[in-house]
Amino acid sequence: MGRMAIMTCCILLSTSLLQAETTVEIRTSAGTMKIRLYDDVPNHTRAFLSRVKQGQFNGTLFTRVIPEFMIQGGAPDSKHAAPGARVGFGDRSAEILPESGGIHFHKKGALAAPRQDVSINPEKKSDMSQFFIVQGKVYRPGELDTLELATNQKARKKALDAFYYPVKAELDSLKNADKTMFNQRIRAINACIDSVVRATPGHLIFTPEQREAYTTDGGCPHLDGQYTVFGELTDGFEVLDAIARQSRDAYDRPKKDVRILAIQILP
Repeated sequence: MGRMAIMTCCILLSTSLLQAETTVEIRTSAGTMKIRLYDDVPNHTRAFLSRVKQGQFNGTLFTRVIPEFMIQGGAPDSKHAAPGARVGFGDRSAEILPESGGIHFHKKGALAAPRQDVSINPEKKSDMSQFFIVQGKVYRPGELDTLELATNQKARKKALDAFYYPVKAELDSLKNADKTMFNQRIRAINACIDSVVRATPGHLIFTPEQREAYTTDGGCPHLDGQYTVFGELTDGFEVLDAIARQSRDAYDRPKKDVRILAIQILP
């Protein structure tokens, strides 16, 4: 195959992948939002679209809204809920295993699936009977550093016990005797520590893209690795903010109902 033909195939493949992503419109009593669904978390996208096509989210409420955090809605028990009733418990039969898109994180506007606590849901299965959209807040770089350190503390201590403390005395001597060798040893030890942290489930190391998003538009970095993100808001950020600002009761349900009128797939 010639170079031009290969380039043409790559362009066509790229275009088809872009077209595979679906956009949905969420019409609410507070306004309309548009969300692009990711195609690299297919089980979540498929489950969400299946409920959309069946109209299962239509008429449900945003049952939990927390400013600088997220808005959550779609739970089936909210469709005919009485004013002030506690709702949003979801549907355990709608749970699916988590997926990792690898590059997706909880920036402002991220669409993700909630789940039950690990004490009753150790596999961290997603409850696809509802969803949440991240509002979050803007973070300072130092706050992200602190969050990384706190999240990785146990894994880092385990790695230090294995690779650093057993040779600490030797390194202290080497620091004065041979600076070059000392630096080489430290680099090798740090690489081992970093490998242990990265191999630990639930570890947190922000990418440059994440740092850029969290320090400009904002989000909820402490949720990364805990939930499956399967889409992102492309239009209607002002609606997201308006819903998050709603006055709420002790269970974070808006005192004035914010209803999902309809979710439809856009052509």
